[in-house]
Amino acid sequence: MMNRFLLTLLLYTTLSHAGEVEYDLDIAEQRWSPDRELRPVRALTVNGSIPGPTLRFREGDFARIRVHNRLKSEETSVHWHGLLLPNEQDGVPYVTTPPIQPGTTHTFEFPLKHAGTYWYHSHTGLQEQSGVYGSIVVEPRGGLGEATDRDEVIVLSDWTRERPAEVMRTLMSGNEWYALKKGSIQSVAGAIRAGELDSFVEREKSRMPAMDVSDVAYDAFLANGKRSFGLPVRNGETVRLRFINAGAATYFYLQSATGPLKIIAADGPAVRPIRVNRLLMGMAETYDVLVTVPAEGRWEVRATAQDGSGHASIWLGEGEDYPAPEIPRPNLYNMDDHLLAALEDDDTVIPATDAEALAAEPERPLPPYARLRSPESTRLDASLPRRTIDLRLTGDMERYIWSFNGKTMAEDGVIKIKRGEVLRLELINDTMMHHPLHLHGHFFRVLDSRDLSDAPLKHTVDLPPMGKRTIEFEANESGDWLFHCHLLYHMHMGMARVFSYEEQGPDHVPDLGEHDEDPLYFMASGSFQSHMGMGMAGLMNSRNDYYAMWDLHWDDDIPDVSHYEIDLVWSRYLGPNLSTVLGARLTNEHGRRDRAFGGVEYRLPYLIDSFAQVDSEGDFRFGLGKSLRMTDRISLFGAVEYDTGSEWEWSAGAEYLLTKQFSLISEYHSEHGIGGGLSFRF
Repeated sequence: MMNRFLLTLLLYTTLSHAGEVEYDLDIAEQRWSPDRELRPVRALTVNGSIPGPTLRFREGDFARIRVHNRLKSEETSVHWHGLLLPNEQDGVPYVTTPPIQPGTTHTFEFPLKHAGTYWYHSHTGLQEQSGVYGSIVVEPRGGLGEATDRDEVIVLSDWTRERPAEVMRTLMSGNEWYALKKGSIQSVAGAIRAGELDSFVEREKSRMPAMDVSDVAYDAFLANGKRSFGLPVRNGETVRLRFINAGAATYFYLQSATGPLKIIAADGPAVRPIRVNRLLMGMAETYDVLVTVPAEGRWEVRATAQDGSGHASIWLGEGEDYPAPEIPRPNLYNMDDHLLAALEDDDTVIPATDAEALAAEPERPLPPYARLRSPESTRLDASLPRRTIDLRLTGDMERYIWSFNGKTMAEDGVIKIKRGEVLRLELINDTMMHHPLHLHGHFFRVLDSRDLSDAPLKHTVDLPPMGKRTIEFEANESGDWLFHCHLLYHMHMGMARVFSYEEQGPDHVPDLGEHDEDPLYFMASGSFQSHMGMGMAGLMNSRNDYYAMWDLHWDDDIPDVSHYEIDLVWSRYLGPNLSTVLGARLTNEHGRRDRAFGGVEYRLPYLIDSFAQVDSEGDFRFGLGKSLRMTDRISLFGAVEYDTGSEWEWSAGAEYLLTKQFSLISEYHSEHGIGGGLSFRF
């Protein structure tokens, strides 16, 4: 008996040692570009490259990964996306794992419990956008189930030459430059060309800003760090492509010139194979697909940005080029197309065969969740207590505030859960954007009205505009786990929560780290014209504006004399259509005195801005304003105002968009006449 025990112990020790896999990852700053056409800019690399290296394991291995922070003055972190591991190894700074300070090393150690395609990325600030990401492959103990000639990893991402912090500031400022650059800006002329003028007018009547399916205008879309590249796959071979969407803010459509893609795994776990013509991947999702290369030719597998603004190409085989089909751009003028897609997805009749599904697939499909099936039952123990949590996805694209149930993470960041219960999340999207939602530390079942026993297991799920999803998971861990939108800038602005296990005690308060912050961003805009100047400059966070607003005009009768009115204001955002203001008004105009004032700003139908104020001198001020984009670059604007002290004044003009920061402007003012100049926004 003792000999058998010693033999077993020796075998266990040998296998444990043989299963240890070690990696060293260096996170450093360097100037980088995906190709010669784009100017190199500051980037963050992992082991000198973007993406970082692929970390390969076998199920049952033990990982030891040393992450070295080579940055001079910046914390960093690494989250092992999709892996089930001990809470303290999850890599979210402060929430689960200490941040990695400059010049230091953190060692992660955890077992590889399950097979599949996963990835890693920074969870510090906006570092993911700058290049801190890479892939993970965990092969099953018994080998891969599908026979293939090759196995390749494809990491998709988006690239901008702008600093991510500047991207964030641009999104918060409401600047329309990204929409123009992407070709998705909406105008009266564009609506007429599209035959959607009625839809354009109806949208404005309902006080809805112009719709878009993406936030950022990118300089390039990449596959393994390149806009286009060839894989060493021979004609006639079948290749397993492990796709990872590591984009910060881009959904991708996948399509192959070879024909339908055969999906064999989603977010790591295997699924029963299905075929799709086009596959929509949300940020942070992974899909394993099979592609067989025809006997002759060079065939493209294309990853197209959902907004149609660009793509990345992977080429298979050799010979004459066969490009993948173009994917039609979305119709942004008619919201019905997007709403109907969400409604149909919520009540889908599943085709009986792949052939029927391929024939019925729309040109711009949603993810194929309704057709995904686990090879085994995923149903959770019926004896476990169950609880339903409703989470509404809320936000304002113009102000760029994103939240759950109307509150950002800084305002309401924690959801308490009990170990051993089943949590069913009813997710309802009240916005006109797609949101990819990711749960750390758990897989969840993606359910529909049928609640099937073989519902697929995923860690990230797309929620389409005005759509609904139901997911459920067993609370079988401990500690604090992040749940958030994986559109990086949405998470950064508040669309996140922490699921906190109650077993940590009634006094436990999760450390939310940077997620508990509401940083201020500097904004400035205005114009300098031949007869007048006006503008504003100040600080803005999710719900507050602190700014100075000025109105200057020159006196034609008295040279070198100007008149001013300067408002020092605190504005509080209450919702997309309502804000309050409180401030002081300083002026040197004849007959007027400095004063305090307060009031409200309200958005009327047809996107007409209105305000009403009362000041400490007993005067009232009311006003209306409207801007209307006529073409991609030309907009008309007008305003009318009544003050019980100075009575009526009005203005009207036009603006021509030049660059992200500047426009040409011409304006007539009822008191100052007509003039022109340059407008600015920073």
